[in-house]
Parts: sequence; structure tokens; C-alpha cells
Amino acid sequence: MRKLLKAIFSQVTIVSLLLILQFALMFMSLLRISDYFIYVDRTLKIISLITVIIIINRHSDPSYKLAWVVPILIFPLFGGLFYLFITGQMHTKKFFAKLSKSEKEINRNYPQDGQVLKEIADNFPERENAVRYINNVSGLSAYPSYEAKYFPVGEDMFESVLNELEKAQRYIFLEFFIVKEGKMWDSILEVLKRKATEGIDVRLMYDGMGSMTLLPKKYPQTLKKYGIKCCVFSPFTPFISSLQNNRDHRKILVIDGKVAYTGGVNLSDEYINVNYPHGHWKDMAVMIKGPAAFSFTKMFLHLWWHTTKTKEDIALFEPAFTKDELQKKSSGYVMPYADMPQDKHPTGEFMYMDIISRAKKYVYITTPYLILDHQMMNALANAAKSGVDVKIICPHVADHWYAREVAYSYYKELIECGVKLYEYMPGFIHGKTFCCDNEVAIVGSINLDYRSLYLHFECAAFFVGAPVVYSVAEDFNETLKKCRTITIDYCTKMNVFRKMFNAILRLFAPLM
Repeated sequence: MRKLLKAIFSQVTIVSLLLILQFALMFMSLLRISDYFIYVDRTLKIISLITVIIIINRHSDPSYKLAWVVPILIFPLFGGLFYLFITGQMHTKKFFAKLSKSEKEINRNYPQDGQVLKEIADNFPERENAVRYINNVSGLSAYPSYEAKYFPVGEDMFESVLNELEKAQRYIFLEFFIVKEGKMWDSILEVLKRKATEGIDVRLMYDGMGSMTLLPKKYPQTLKKYGIKCCVFSPFTPFISSLQNNRDHRKILVIDGKVAYTGGVNLSDEYINVNYPHGHWKDMAVMIKGPAAFSFTKMFLHLWWHTTKTKEDIALFEPAFTKDELQKKSSGYVMPYADMPQDKHPTGEFMYMDIISRAKKYVYITTPYLILDHQMMNALANAAKSGVDVKIICPHVADHWYAREVAYSYYKELIECGVKLYEYMPGFIHGKTFCCDNEVAIVGSINLDYRSLYLHFECAAFFVGAPVVYSVAEDFNETLKKCRTITIDYCTKMNVFRKMFNAILRLFAPLM
């Protein structure tokens, strides 16, 4: 009974009920008004028609347009008005405008090193455009790869993180979608507490929706008692707002601007297989040491300042490297990058598309969610048809049933085009990696779905000619040994009603 009462009066339940109440009142009011005033009914339907025309002419993905147009035409009385209300909110536009302005201010004093760009152009000419794109869009730069390490499972990253945290001398910044109390977070927190007492600047930022049910509402105040600064990015509120769609899905841990981690690993026990909610949880991450790590400091501070409404001199956080540290330079290059919804540049999708379209021999992809738009479908199909060995590993055990069903709707079409699909049989694969031609690789937080590619705040690391590329490819081939191949027979034997249901889900996939 106590658990039931706690669930009923929890923050999630109250917020959800208030949102449902707002939707209900809005729709009931429109229905009541239209019943009494015929011209209101006609006006609302005209608004929906005009809205459809606006959507069709907007510069956005066709699948995303269709996902809005269909429900508006089905519910013309309030569909158009609802779309305009969601997408036309001034506070959202102001929020995004400030983000764009401050991003340029942060990065303007850190231009791309011309010598590094020249070396990439000379040694890897087909990757120069991607480097220029990221630099032009976000202001972030490519660097020589110093010391970088790829982690094929979350457990390996966890062990490395605990070791590196002990070496912190100035600051530790953490930014994660999910933080959950348990062995992983508690172990990290113990080190953070100790470091905070030593005078280290320790900050944690987590997403207001991703961690809403996992941490107490006043958790930032709890951490403050330990000397740890903490803030919640975009707390989930009981008010209808399009900003609720734009979640902080990044995974960033940066130490002194010299060491940084990113990938798919959140701070929760399933990511290191302490518990098994979906079988064995395979996730991937990467550690970057050297000047490139400072890019993650800039990413973190950008959202931190907006969330806390503070501003500091970015130069105060610049790392100072010793000669010994700068002698650890290895081969190749690394370019950290961010993907943010406010700039209207789908950087994550561009980078994936660029790799696929320029592939000569192979493209290896791991993704927990396979929800593709028209452009990505065509790119994968064209690459496979041209003789490129395109292989994609997806989970066998899903963490969200609807994501699995939508993914099934793409299987037959991809296989017929020559794309090879596999499912990770031990459980759930959550890593987001791309690897191509033993030349480039991406490890980050960006899924192959609409939310990651268009709506969320994301990050990743782009490696060119670095040893990490070979590590990603080797791990992919080892993982294949634990996978089953998806065949055409598997797709055709699927129940017809399930196929129809999946097709309907696919139509609305961009809104999920």
C-alpha cells in the first residue's frame, strides 16, 4: 500500500496528470466552441489546411512532415492549432537564439589549426569536407590524436573512469542523460565527494526527463551539501512546451580539460551489467586525452551556463599541457563535435551520411534504434547496391517495444537492397558506432532515430586514421560472432497484422 501511494503521489504521476488535464481542457473547449459557433468550426479547419501547406513547404525531413500532416488531416478541428501552438512558442525561439549566440562566442577564440586541416586534406582528402562542415557549423576543431582508448563494454570504461578521476587537479564535469543510484554512480560519487573537499570544481548536469524517475526531486541540494555543483537540464514540467522534446542526451565526463569520455554509457548499473533488465547490456565508449578533450569542456559549459543562467570566462578552464604530455601524440586525428537542435543543422545525420556515401569497402554500424528517414534509407541502399559491405547490428532484446517494432518495418527493404542486418543475441546493444574502410570511425551518443538526429542535444568523437578506428572495427567483428543474421524469410514469415501495425508505427515514428 505504501508503494502504491508513493507511486500515485509521485512527481511523475502528478506532472503527467496535469499535462493530460491541459490537453483535455484544450480539446474540450475547442469542441464546445465549435458546437455553438459554426464559423469557429470552419475557421479551425481552414487553419489546419493552411498549417498543412506550411508544413509541406518547410525545410525539414519528408517523414517528419508526414507524421504531422496525417494526424492534422484526421483531426482538422484542433490539429492545425495544436501544431502551431507547439512549434510557435516564443520562449522556445528565444532559448534557441541565445544558445546559438553563446555557442559562437565560446568557440570564436579557438579557430581550427590550419596546419592540422592541411594534413587531413593531404592524407585523407575525402574527410576534409566533414572537418570543415563541423568547424563551420559549431566552431569546434580537429586535433592530432594523442592518447585515445576505445571501450567495447561499459565495465571497462567504468574502471578507467575511477582511475582517471583520482588524478583530477582542477575540475571534473559530468553531463549525462541518465544518472541512477547504484554501484556505478555511488562509486563515482564517493570519488567526487573526496575531490570536492580537496577544492576541485565538481559539477554534474543531468537531463530532467531521463533521470526524473531515478533521482529524488531535490537531488541537486543533496549534492550541494557535499560541495558538488549540480543542475537539471530542462526539468520536466506540467506545462505544454515544445522544449520538452529537446532532451540532453549527451554523455560527457571531462577532467581538467585534458581527459574526456563520451559514448553510449550512462551512469546506471545496467550499463556495467550489475543488473540485467534486458540481458547482457553491450555499450561502447571512448576516452580522449590531449588538446581535443577541451572541446568537451566547451560543450559542457555551453549548456551549463544556459541552465544555471551564469557565465564565466572560458579561458579559466583551458588546460596547460606539459612537454611530456604533448609527446604522447599518436597517428591520426580526432574531432569532437556537438549536435544541437537550435542551429537547424543536423550535424549527426550529416556525419553518418558522409561516411556512408564516401565508403569504398565497408560500413559497420551499431545502433540500439533503427528508425530511418528517407535520406538515410537511400544512402544505405545505394552504398550496398554499389558493392559496399554495409552491416548493421541491432539489439535482439529491446528496451522499448515500439522501437523494436518500428525497426522491423525497415528490415525487409534494407535486406533486399543488400544491407546485412544482425541482432545481438545475448541482450541489448546500446552503443552508437560507425566505422568505415579502416580510415574513419564515430563513437558517441547519437542514435539512428529521429530524436537523436533532429531533436536532442548530442555529442560524438570523429576519428580519422587513428588507432581507435581499428579497435572499433575489431570489436564489431567480434560482436558479429554473438549475433544472428536477419534473413528475408524471417521478415516474410512475420504475422500480417503485425506488419500492418509496424507500418502504422513507422508512419508516426518521427513523433515518438
